[in-house]
Amino acid sequence: MDFLKLATERYSVRKFIDKPVEKDVVDKILDAAKVAPTGCNYQPQRILVINEEETLAKLKDCTRCHFDASCAMLVCYNKDECWTRPYDGNQSGIVDASIVTTHMMLEAWELGVGSTWVMHFNPFKMREAFSIPENIEPVALLVMGYPAPDAVPNERHTVYRPSEENVFYNEF
Repeated sequence: MDFLKLATERYSVRKFIDKPVEKDVVDKILDAAKVAPTGCNYQPQRILVINEEETLAKLKDCTRCHFDASCAMLVCYNKDECWTRPYDGNQSGIVDASIVTTHMMLEAWELGVGSTWVMHFNPFKMREAFSIPENIEPVALLVMGYPAPDAVPNERHTVYRPSEENVFYNEF
């Protein structure tokens, strides 16, 4: 599938069938994370795969946006390993984790696995439930599984602002 077709057809799946995502499929999704570009290629991402009954139950205590998915990946970054911009001290961790999440989301779709990028989770509960160290910062939760036959995109999925509103050449 060409990239623009893949990016256009992929949508946030919020309804899944009761079927686990196989380990070989999870591994391919994680391979997409590995090749994602990060600041200076420092690769500060840390990914927690949540795919067992007990850990999925813990996840449900941290977010209502789990959609009963059979698998989730909490994408974090290590604050001690990020590239830091010398001009203002801004770290690349959030951007790095976001790029990694995007790569995984698109690879998942290519493999027939639907996903939804969730930021609506309680990071304090997440830290406690999964023993996340202080230097690891949770950024995104990617819940995933095989889409239910009646899963449909949100009605705003194909609503795009005109390019003139958000693309500028040479100056704002």
